[in-house]
Amino acid sequence: MAKGSDLLVAALENEGVERIYGIPGEENLDFVESLRASKIELVLTRHEQAAAFMAATEGRLTGHPGVCLSTLGPGALNFTTGAAYAHLGAMPMLIITGQKPIKSARQARFQIVDVVAAMRPLTKMTRQIVSAASIPALVRDAFRVASEERPGPVHLELPEDIAVEEAEAPLVPPHPVDNPIAGPAAMERAAAMIAKAACPIIMIGAAGNRPRLVEPLSDFVGRLQIPFFNTQMGKGAVTGGSNLYLGTAALSEHDYIHDAIERADLVIAIGHDTVEKPPFLMGRITGGPKVIHIGYQPAHVEQVFYPDAELIGDIGANVTALADRLAGQVKAEPDMLALRKRILERINEGGDIASFPVVPQRIVRDVRQAMPEDGIVCLDNGMYKIWFARSYRTHVANTLLLDNALATMGAGLPSAMAAKILNPHRKVMAVCGDGGFMMNSQELETAVRLGLDLVVLIIEDHAYGMIRWKQAVDSFPDFGMAFGNPDFELYARAYGAHGHRIESVDALLPTLKSALDAGGVHLITVPVDYRENTRVFIEELGNQPRHIESH
Repeated sequence: MAKGSDLLVAALENEGVERIYGIPGEENLDFVESLRASKIELVLTRHEQAAAFMAATEGRLTGHPGVCLSTLGPGALNFTTGAAYAHLGAMPMLIITGQKPIKSARQARFQIVDVVAAMRPLTKMTRQIVSAASIPALVRDAFRVASEERPGPVHLELPEDIAVEEAEAPLVPPHPVDNPIAGPAAMERAAAMIAKAACPIIMIGAAGNRPRLVEPLSDFVGRLQIPFFNTQMGKGAVTGGSNLYLGTAALSEHDYIHDAIERADLVIAIGHDTVEKPPFLMGRITGGPKVIHIGYQPAHVEQVFYPDAELIGDIGANVTALADRLAGQVKAEPDMLALRKRILERINEGGDIASFPVVPQRIVRDVRQAMPEDGIVCLDNGMYKIWFARSYRTHVANTLLLDNALATMGAGLPSAMAAKILNPHRKVMAVCGDGGFMMNSQELETAVRLGLDLVVLIIEDHAYGMIRWKQAVDSFPDFGMAFGNPDFELYARAYGAHGHRIESVDALLPTLKSALDAGGVHLITVPVDYRENTRVFIEELGNQPRHIESH
């Protein structure tokens, strides 16, 4: 016989869980005691939201659910943004929350919220544990549901009296689960469309950016030699250093990458998830390309995305089978590869601008030069995200983590911390706006306490910059978007971190490099000149399509 909390911890160990992020409460004390006697590490954070972002990032980087813990009521509700982050971003995660006893009510309704109901629209599965004997089966089911396509968060609520209830229940061993593959007719249909196309291109979306797909997708592109581009969350699924890489569709239309899309007669959309902003708009391109959807699940037909054919099932197995059928039958159009050079040249313009405050293109260039090829950059959300998505080149999979699904502020620092915990020997940098950074800045204490080597770059404009810019573009008065900041150098030192402020454009790159090499937690503040947003996205790209001459 074992009490419920012991069974839960044993079931988590059975699933290979190495750490749990979160903040316990009195309703979790039996679980915490069971955890103390286990091999699982408790990563204590300063806010539940940060713990959820960290657990989601672990799921994103490993493909195995990250786990986070909170108490009941207010602590549990602080998980809702993290749950939505994982749900929209397809990141496997297990949320564990406490609850008052369910067999008695000695404290009446104090702190009691129906957390299971609150989590229902934000998770793939949510359950209150009502019997200790059911725990091993519930945990196994939760991990399976969280991991299977489309991955996402699941939630288990452990009441106090169930945590102490004794039961005898064997653990349920995990077993491999293989996804089905597309049938022969669908495979032949897709192969025929690709072989017939005069100018095909590949698009890789969020669902194509899974850890297990790096090898098959890279092999698919390499064997067929078809030029490819990616969505924001598909960035890095195939190395950006490939001579077939066309760029990232950071905007939905009118960017230079859209010249390549308009020139194509077929887009092979691998893993497109319509939770992202559309990388291109079907129905807006006159005589535009046909689209093949290759995904784990059927396409969601949207106003701007409606494929002509679908290849459903395991993406890795399907693209491998497709490459086998098409070997030697596909040739990249020379004009497309010539166009690629001009697209990348235009997208990378501005990286050498030496003005101060620093323009976003220069920030992207200096971060890329400072980071090693396998270094991981984690973005918060703000205007700079578009610049990084367009121009930051990835050479190793999962080295630029951004959120183009929920697109929440406040996730950059916690996600970088999780990335560093998982990759202690790799360089990791968080890039945050001053608005997003302050939403979870308290986690600097967590990073220092854990002894992480982490660089946090704060892009400072004293405002919610993206919204302020859009407010101006739409001819609204400048109102309600500006704020003040603390002295970030002193703020960093107050937490035991190192603070730096960039006072000239030439100081940015050496400061980044020295902070990455020095170890410890470093907070670097760089003032940004966002006038480039208007110059590039309004004046240069404009509201009408423009074309780059390919010859």
